[in-house]
Amino acid sequence: MQATVITIGDEILIGQITDTNSVSIARHLNAAGIVVREKISIGDDREQIGRSVRQALGESNVVILTGGLGPTKDDITKKTLADLFHSPLRNDPTVAAHVERMLAARGIEFNALNRSQALVPEACTVLFNAHGTAPGMWFETDGKVLVSLPGVPFEMEHLMAEEVMPRLKARFALRQIVHRTLITAGLAESVLAKTIEAWENALPAHLKLAYLPNPGTVRLRLSAYEVEGESVRQEIERQFEALRQLIPGHIVGFETASMQELVHNLLTARGLTLATAESCTGGAIAARFTAMPGASAYFLCGAVSYSNESKSALLSVDPAAIRRFGAVSEEVARQMAEGARRISGADYAVSTTGIAGPTGGTAEKPVGTVWIAVSTPHGTTAVLKQCGTDRGQIIDRASALAISLLHDVLNRN
Repeated sequence: MQATVITIGDEILIGQITDTNSVSIARHLNAAGIVVREKISIGDDREQIGRSVRQALGESNVVILTGGLGPTKDDITKKTLADLFHSPLRNDPTVAAHVERMLAARGIEFNALNRSQALVPEACTVLFNAHGTAPGMWFETDGKVLVSLPGVPFEMEHLMAEEVMPRLKARFALRQIVHRTLITAGLAESVLAKTIEAWENALPAHLKLAYLPNPGTVRLRLSAYEVEGESVRQEIERQFEALRQLIPGHIVGFETASMQELVHNLLTARGLTLATAESCTGGAIAARFTAMPGASAYFLCGAVSYSNESKSALLSVDPAAIRRFGAVSEEVARQMAEGARRISGADYAVSTTGIAGPTGGTAEKPVGTVWIAVSTPHGTTAVLKQCGTDRGQIIDRASALAISLLHDVLNRN
């Protein structure tokens, strides 16, 4: 069972808004066992909409459209679908009454444009939109289903959950799609692939492996499509258990698990406390921890010491060390972590100092150079990392690597 998702709107193509609808729709369909074969975005153009819909219906069992259902002249999806299905428009009294009530509650005139929201093609089944004025529309042709939904994300989401998915499950005999994702850390993607090569080559043919690298982690996703779910789930768990034996020190967890969650759990369970001292990461490490509920049990404080003067004033970094070695150096990273631990009274402190760019790099210390240190009751560990060339990437990667180093140090102590 395959589906095509089409998002409609010039605002998507020019980058004015981000298309989140296709992501949400794909999740709903995958969870029900429907494989999304294609996602496309097109403009508010009648010919393009018609051409894309005809092609999608020729290749997929289910087609989901979003966008272009508003009351203004640039919203042409409904009229295009009416022409495509050779279906005149009719007034739906339930939709009309709902739109009039919604607008009256907002103090908006119920004019001719708004009344047009209640016009729907005779060939469709109306999907009542309790959260907006544009109804969804369900069409069937030659055993295929086409659904048109409003582009407003929360309206689309409610219709997908409350109307579309129950109808699809009733309409088709669906088999399952199973995904399971293992999170690894500490091995670069190429090194990880080489390490688990024999395991990967021995996977059953119905299991598909995907490598999904993130800063500081690599996710390994095993997928099986249109299968009997429970037996495949058990097989995937067996495969991941075998993988655990190959890389025992590099498993973070499953699905959305993160390294900061592991550190969070370790600090909480052991009754330990944490402070941060950040330069190039600008508070990103502290933000990752304080975003999690319960961080107040262990997170004491974070210092963003961006200037050399603040490194000395806040963290007691020796100005002579900065002059001799530079702000981006092992010595300064160590002193930052040790200073944060000392002034906060924390058990552990992590620091970063680096060159996030785009300027400031040299031949000896290019953009992306970052020193990371972790200070503990047993001493201080410092490492040098090259974190890329893009400023956002450098900050993200340095933050992830700092938390990963903290995790490693915690496990050693």
